[in-house]
Amino acid sequence: MRSQTREYRTGGDEVVLDITADCERFVEGDGLFHVFVPHATAGIAIIETGAGSDDDLLAALRDLLPADERWQHAHGSRGHGRSHVMPAIIPPYASVPVLDGRLALGTWQSICLVDLNVDNAVRTVRLSQLEG
Repeated sequence: MRSQTREYRTGGDEVVLDITADCERFVEGDGLFHVFVPHATAGIAIIETGAGSDDDLLAALRDLLPADERWQHAHGSRGHGRSHVMPAIIPPYASVPVLDGRLALGTWQSICLVDLNVDNAVRTVRLSQLEG
């Protein structure tokens, strides 16, 4: 298995960050690509980006997980506890087949890092491929 980590600066704002191009540069041959974010407050989503879906996802997460004082996990910025619940909705991983050195994504699908935690500006993402 090949594996490497990359760091992404997500800054102090909630973000859906398209990392598809980096994932595409990593893969080769045939196999199974796996992307994993080893953080308790971030996730990986495969969605359409650039047509408003990324903003819609953030809006939906704000509706489902408001940044208020309801969370028992209450250190950090206001509503920080919701960031610890988010990976149950947006998991910290995704897997995609690799065929002839290309990710077998659908036409409008992108691999995105989803981060609601405004307290951590840098995220590590692990890219791995099981060759087949």
